[in-house]
Amino acid sequence: MRIVTANLLQDWLAQGDVLEKDSRGPKVVSLPNGTLLKIFRSRRPLLAQLRPEARRFADHAERLQKLGIRTPLINDCFWLDRRQAVSACLYAPLPGTSLDHLFFKQPEMFTALLPRLAAYIHQLHQSGIYFRSLHLGNILLTPDDDFGLIDFLDIRFKKRPLSRMLIKRNFRHLQNYLQRRKIQNFPWSELTDQYDRLS
Repeated sequence: MRIVTANLLQDWLAQGDVLEKDSRGPKVVSLPNGTLLKIFRSRRPLLAQLRPEARRFADHAERLQKLGIRTPLINDCFWLDRRQAVSACLYAPLPGTSLDHLFFKQPEMFTALLPRLAAYIHQLHQSGIYFRSLHLGNILLTPDDDFGLIDFLDIRFKKRPLSRMLIKRNFRHLQNYLQRRKIQNFPWSELTDQYDRLS
């Protein structure tokens, strides 16, 4: 991967809007041309120097697309600081509304989507996709009434449909997300009942 200069990064940060950040700095920046800059600061720099997280993110997007799963379109991957294993990518955002937003702002619409959401999660599992960050903020409803995934760095691809153990573990990630957000009125039984009907 090529190396982006510190000056270019500063230009991006100065001109763009920071959408996401943590204690280590910006994570997602919206640039004036509509492109998103996603920055990866690895907690395992030695491993990331061999397989940078930006490259993994782009590879995951490509594999998901080949399986018929909608994702953002990655335009470029590069190093921001190779010594510190800070990589990044530029991508066209996937148009859509997060299910998180629908749940809080349009609850009736979200409830109507539950059977399709269960079928979508079932499709992921049957395709051997184990998405540890499975939660409402990472699933979008697209303008053409489909679903898509974002923020899938930690996804794993299995050669066969997920086992019952992995399915339970994956749903547990969603439960943990709901607990962290202190969401108490989520229609959990309805979602899992709809999923079980497909199994």
